[in-house]
Amino acid sequence: MSAKTTKQVRNSEKMLGTHDHDNTPSWSLGRCISSCFSPSVKMEPTLRNLPKAASELPHTNRKKKRGGWKAITFILGNETFERLAVFGLFANFMVYLTRELHLDQVTASNILSLWFGITNFAPLVGAFISDAYVGRFRTIAFASFGTLLGMVVVTLTSWLPQLHPPSCSPEELASGKCVRASNSQMGVLILGLCCLTIGSSGVRPCSIPFGVDQFDPTTEEGKKGINSFFNWYYTTFTMVLLVTQTVVVYIQDSISWKIGFGIPTLCMLCSIIMFFVGTNLYVRVKPEGSVFSGVAQVLMAAYRKRKLRFPMSEEKQEGFFYDPPLTGTTVVSKLPLTKQFRALNKAALIMEGELNTDGTIVNRWRLVSIQKVEEVKCLVRIIPIWAAGILSLVSMVQQGTFTVSQAMKMNRHLGPNFQVPAGSVTVISLITIALWLPFYDRFLVPKLRKITNHEGGITLLLRIGIGMVFSILSMVVAGMVEKLRRDSANSNPTPLGIAPMSVFWLAPHLILMGLCEAFNIIGQIEFFNRQFPEHMRSIGNSLFSCSFAVANYVSTIIVNVVHHSTRKSSHPDWLTNDINAGRIDYFYYLIAVLATFNLFFFIFVARRYQYKGSVDFNDETHQVELGSHKP
Repeated sequence: MSAKTTKQVRNSEKMLGTHDHDNTPSWSLGRCISSCFSPSVKMEPTLRNLPKAASELPHTNRKKKRGGWKAITFILGNETFERLAVFGLFANFMVYLTRELHLDQVTASNILSLWFGITNFAPLVGAFISDAYVGRFRTIAFASFGTLLGMVVVTLTSWLPQLHPPSCSPEELASGKCVRASNSQMGVLILGLCCLTIGSSGVRPCSIPFGVDQFDPTTEEGKKGINSFFNWYYTTFTMVLLVTQTVVVYIQDSISWKIGFGIPTLCMLCSIIMFFVGTNLYVRVKPEGSVFSGVAQVLMAAYRKRKLRFPMSEEKQEGFFYDPPLTGTTVVSKLPLTKQFRALNKAALIMEGELNTDGTIVNRWRLVSIQKVEEVKCLVRIIPIWAAGILSLVSMVQQGTFTVSQAMKMNRHLGPNFQVPAGSVTVISLITIALWLPFYDRFLVPKLRKITNHEGGITLLLRIGIGMVFSILSMVVAGMVEKLRRDSANSNPTPLGIAPMSVFWLAPHLILMGLCEAFNIIGQIEFFNRQFPEHMRSIGNSLFSCSFAVANYVSTIIVNVVHHSTRKSSHPDWLTNDINAGRIDYFYYLIAVLATFNLFFFIFVARRYQYKGSVDFNDETHQVELGSHKP
């Protein structure tokens, strides 16, 4: 076939929207966005004249008996048991390290911080392996066994006397007379933590994208299913946290560590069983190759052609930009060439000798397709949004630290015989999420959808922004309540420094924090999964795990800076051990101020963000979700 003939066939394929190997329509969701704004490209009449059967072919390619809510039932069940296992194991792990292994506070804290950071960065590796080589189903399957192995090892440290030091009384522990865990015993524990990290590296980045894979995003039913999946996913997540923060913690703390660790391990076994029971129902998306190599190819090709000039009219792409039909099995939306980050477009400019006679690329490090260029742009666009989301999570981190410290200095009695554990007070925010999300998904979203004509009720970025506002309000209210608590404790001194205030005074700011999570966290999860190209969803989901890791490190930096900079000879620092002498309220206000500046930054980048194109083929108006700037 001659080069001229090849070019004509390629151009015809672009106009007709067909693959060269199976005549399946490859209508670009992004192309329709371009047609809405480019007067020289008239795609809308063609789309309207497209036969209905052809427009629905991408959906009919899926096996009708696979995917949908039948598959989601097993996926959510698998995820619920898996999270119940992992979070149940670590709900009270700091106490286990200090009370049972007799580690000092600093060592125990360092172990947890290091493990938490590595575990939240490890999903980047798992996402790469999943998207490039083995696929999400196999990644979750293998990683689940890694998690089970790690949980068995950690559980054995409490069951076998050889794997933990001899027990001692609380008085001996307080005086430092207990025998500390030996190096070999700590080695076994760390081995278990390493296995858990390997498991998390595969499960965390793939679980949500695997659920999204079960729905067809080209149909209205599929779009609504995806929206509901995100809400129900986090609802089950919240219910798991409620159980682990109450029932599991009570069993570990008051009954037996053996039983308290054994129950989560059995839950992990149930998780694996449920995952494989639904095997025949799952839609499995095949891996499309290394995402990172594609990014590197785009950057290298753009750098090599940095001195080239663009053609006079970039709208006429034929003959200038390399735009072959999609041939993979994962990508279902073809992205249009946009002018944002225009320098990257040079990577797709066709130069003499860069194409073979059959239209294939001679050197992938000198020429890439428009699709690859736009996928890299998706990654670049998302980075500022991701960065803004990190600081918004810092306020959430405080729930497990200073909020607990406040609760310990308040009246926690419910009746004469029961006292609320200080570590369980954060369940108030979890209850808020568990009550709010079903109401939001089943009642509020349908009402908003009628008003805004948006499938999710409101845009993803607006949902994230609302969550950020709630985080600011939460810190302001927390500061006000802490001032009241501190004044009450100092006005009514007691040997233990307990303020004559009910612990439920913490409820207002925890409720606001729950609303923050319901909007911000779910908004970020859905944003990363929707705005990344289909075969990069695992990478996007792993970024969210990295957000939590970085947020914890940022919180640690802020705490250390405040701890050292606010200490004066005349008064202790804001975060001194005696919180009645400190000023935690000032610390909360500081976080609120930082979060406010972060909100302004988020608004700035969000207004300039371009949503990845999406088209409803059943809607003749072809409504698309866009940022404030046109492509």
